[in-house]
Amino acid sequence: MGAFLQEFKNFAIKGNMIDMAVGIVIGTAFNNVISTIVKKVVMPPLSLLTEGVNLSNKKYILRKATDVSEEVAVGYGELLEVLIDFLIIAFTIFIVIKFINRFKKKSENPKDKTVETPKNIQLLSNIEKLLEDQNTLLKNKKAPLE
Repeated sequence: MGAFLQEFKNFAIKGNMIDMAVGIVIGTAFNNVISTIVKKVVMPPLSLLTEGVNLSNKKYILRKATDVSEEVAVGYGELLEVLIDFLIIAFTIFIVIKFINRFKKKSENPKDKTVETPKNIQLLSNIEKLLEDQNTLLKNKKAPLE
């Protein structure tokens, strides 16, 4: 149990938990924005194309409502709206991650002067250069065995 608590403490202190919390809050807000875009921007023109049919009201009735029982239906229209939400969110996240990865690749290339290289990458690049120079010197100093 002590190891588990130590692991949790390390997780919380390193900022991973805070990063996750920020990501979840932003993700929730992003989800609300996308849902509104789908319901208020994407679906109305789609409804016009389908002659005024509101997808969210579309359902397959399994049993009609009676005085004794309620209606039982499969709401496939809401499922379609949620799938459209998902596709828009997935595509948007894909674009954002693609942009971040491109920027990250540029910043990790110490020879690319258009983006400032982080210190740790710059130091590793300098160490790599020094090792290459050292290897070149050692190869040149070696005399053939007689």
